[in-house]
Amino acid sequence: MGKVTIGIMCKTPTPGKSKTRLSPPLQPDECAGISACFIRDLSRTIAWLAQADEGVAGCAVYTPVGSETALLSLLPEDFVLLPQVEGNFGERLFHGIDALLQTHDGVLLVNSDSPTLPPEILRAAVEAVRKGDSVVLSPAEDGGYTLIGLSRPHRRLFEEIEWSTETVYRRTCERAAEIGLPVVDVPPWYDVDDAASLRVLEDELLGVAPMSLPMKGADAPATRRFLLERNRASVLAAD
Repeated sequence: MGKVTIGIMCKTPTPGKSKTRLSPPLQPDECAGISACFIRDLSRTIAWLAQADEGVAGCAVYTPVGSETALLSLLPEDFVLLPQVEGNFGERLFHGIDALLQTHDGVLLVNSDSPTLPPEILRAAVEAVRKGDSVVLSPAEDGGYTLIGLSRPHRRLFEEIEWSTETVYRRTCERAAEIGLPVVDVPPWYDVDDAASLRVLEDELLGVAPMSLPMKGADAPATRRFLLERNRASVLAAD
């Protein structure tokens, strides 16, 4: 059983610099607050999987350097930190994978925008990475991907990609085809990066999960508590 690390690509929450596309409806301090909740909940799911599978470990691939103390307060004790390099998102992804493959047999990098990412998706991705040289992807509803997994570093996968667009998943598959690398899809999930996807998250955690979701999401207690408290505050302010 190969050793696989699951790294969260994240920015240490700071008002005015975190989840800015969620403002509005959130205020800058609320954007930082919910970002912290996302990291808490996703790392909690990863830690649960690591307890169930001794070959799995958790990591935060983070920015900025100097924010380690604040970030560590959001993570389980056994998580390690790896600073991101300078450059575009593709360069940061590749560097994270390349660095972590020095000490692990496989790497999954997960975005920090999916606090309810199901452990079943992570488990399927871990098993796919262990099976051999391929690129493992969980397609996202916005045309990107929620996670990417590799057992060998392939820089070409991260080149000539227009990041933060609806073409990211498709372009990544094209890059894989160019180098003859098989693509293994695990079930899709969604990212919370704008007002519309925030409403989906609220429905999932506070109401009824949308029919479009392929399975039940992971528990996200910190995010749920944040949303409940915000809703209560809004009701009181209206009164």
